[in-house]
Amino acid sequence: MTTATAPATTPRWDAAWESALAELELDVAAAEAMLTLDHIADAPPRDPWAPPAGLGPLPAPLVDRARTLLDRQIEVGRRLAEAAELSRRHSRAAQALRQAPPSVPVYLDTPA
Repeated sequence: MTTATAPATTPRWDAAWESALAELELDVAAAEAMLTLDHIADAPPRDPWAPPAGLGPLPAPLVDRARTLLDRQIEVGRRLAEAAELSRRHSRAAQALRQAPPSVPVYLDTPA
């Protein structure tokens, strides 16, 4: 039997997944913070996340963590879409105000 090598690789495999999930959680937390603070962060965004090579299948003990993270990502995406739409509406309203002709006085004060 050659099953002795499988348990030796499992901790490294779990650690790689834990590291990958931790990176994703940092990205989601940063996006959540931007939405909470209602502004874009001053620091430039991190490079887009890319899965590490040779990650393999998700270990069973990390499934709940990964699902929770996915739910957070979906919620942040929804909130970002709403914020983008609100920003577009504000931009259109501001542009309309800039293009409006100057108002004409309705009343004229004259000395009595």
